[in-house]
Amino acid sequence: MIDLYYWTTPNGHKLTMFLEEAQLPYAIHPINIGKGEQFAPAFLKIAPNNRIPAIVDNAPADGGEPIALFESGAILLYLADKIGKYIPQDLRGRNVALQWLFWQMGGLGPMAGQNHHFAIYAPEKLPYAIERYVKETSRLYGVLNKNLSDGREYIAGEYSIADMASYPWVVPYERQGQKLEDFPHLAKWFHRIAARPATVKAYELAKAINVTPSVNEDSRKILFGQDAKTVR
Repeated sequence: MIDLYYWTTPNGHKLTMFLEEAQLPYAIHPINIGKGEQFAPAFLKIAPNNRIPAIVDNAPADGGEPIALFESGAILLYLADKIGKYIPQDLRGRNVALQWLFWQMGGLGPMAGQNHHFAIYAPEKLPYAIERYVKETSRLYGVLNKNLSDGREYIAGEYSIADMASYPWVVPYERQGQKLEDFPHLAKWFHRIAARPATVKAYELAKAINVTPSVNEDSRKILFGQDAKTVR
């Protein structure tokens, strides 16, 4: 059994997508980040960076004590290795998938996240910041579109954790100031993943857990007002 500590964000969706695809037994423990539940001492023992998602694998492959992990990319790789699926098993294929996993973790996620922040959540609309991150999001969409232009169905050939990591960050493309029709190869990839039963189930779960997703003044202070004092 996998204990999944989760909220309905792109990084959270990565894990429900994987677990539904893999059909691994798991239990969701909602961590409402808008209410500050990510700072609970019990959660911080699992995820010292006070971010979701995190997991506890109660049946690790070595037969030892439960293993706790944080950081969505590390969790995806751990789970893929655990079951021997959704990560290519050959040297070259594995490294293609890993490059794109890290591309998402270091590029698409952070840049689209800043896009969301300055365009939607920031109390002051700063044109330079909005333009900067909308353009960088566009560039990254272009990179992925070009990678998919050779006819491959998925980022690393077969469906993998590289796709599961990237897809949730493209779902909010409209509020990122992007149009899918500008990226035809990416659009085909996007709709292909959206139609997968595991993807549908993952997003249905999200709607059931976070019935009224919103950011108000109280949650804004929790989500965007953290500094070093937060973790002391």
